[in-house]
Amino acid sequence: MRILILGGTRFLGRATAQLAVEQGHEVTCAARGVSGVAPAGVRFVPVDRDDPQALAQLAGESFDAVIDVTRQISHARHALAALADHVGHWSFVSTISVYADNTTPGQTATDAPVLPPAPADVDGPVGPDHRWYGECKVSIERLVREWMGVDRSFICRAGLIVGAEDPSDRFPYWVRRLSAGGEVLAPGTPSDRVQFVDVADLAGWLLHAADTRLGGTYDGVGPAMSRADLLNGVAAGLGVADPVLTWVDQEFLLAHDVREWSGERALPLWVRLPESAGLLDRDAGPARDAGLAVRPLPDTVRATASWMRAHPADVRQGGLDPADEAAILREWKAVRDR
Repeated sequence: MRILILGGTRFLGRATAQLAVEQGHEVTCAARGVSGVAPAGVRFVPVDRDDPQALAQLAGESFDAVIDVTRQISHARHALAALADHVGHWSFVSTISVYADNTTPGQTATDAPVLPPAPADVDGPVGPDHRWYGECKVSIERLVREWMGVDRSFICRAGLIVGAEDPSDRFPYWVRRLSAGGEVLAPGTPSDRVQFVDVADLAGWLLHAADTRLGGTYDGVGPAMSRADLLNGVAAGLGVADPVLTWVDQEFLLAHDVREWSGERALPLWVRLPESAGLLDRDAGPARDAGLAVRPLPDTVRATASWMRAHPADVRQGGLDPADEAAILREWKAVRDR
């Protein structure tokens, strides 16, 4: 296939470009090139998508498939206007952040309510909290369907993406923490649900969708698992036997200013329950039935750990500081053992 990736220099876009080259496809990456470099073997076309005419230089070419990951509405609109008539299939990587209900486990893309589209004066996420992120993705989904039709468009609402070159502190935190050994603060309960998808698996599914002309809207998620299975699986991938996990009550953590999801003083991949019970527990069956193949968790762990060792400067150092973790564990045990 002749594939155009709008991006291709960072994380999912780069992983998709690299895998496409390995599969023998003719790959073009169009991006600014400031967040990374395209893999060897691709044709890199420098473009600044803030310029409405940036992709006009590619309008005279034809592509079997386009893969776009943008969060900017104008970027999507200009790309579709320039390229839709020259493309057989269009994949857009959206997000589970489009959903309006994060409380209900087991939802699918066909039955879950979504947010309204972004206001007319909003083009992309705003500020450090990425306000309007989900709404902007909703707007872009609509544009893709309008220009390409349902049959020629694949909307992949990706969940948490993990693996090599992960720019976040979420999955790498647990790889780093289990590697360090000792007593590990595990948030919530062992049965709390966690869900994610390996970047390499998602890249493979995007290429499968392009090759088979898969149409429709799907959640790009792997099967949900318990938090105990996550932490023990990370340990297994690292070769750590019998990790020492101390489970700390949610309300105790919140009362001690331990934060959710990611960032400073956070326990990554932990979300408040029951308010967010559906965020990391969506039905992965439709994606599996549509060709998403998921590798074993230890394989993801080993790939992540290998990248972290090779590129330590690129690994984001978020999460709970070891001294804070030790202090919270002491306080928790004092309360628990009264």
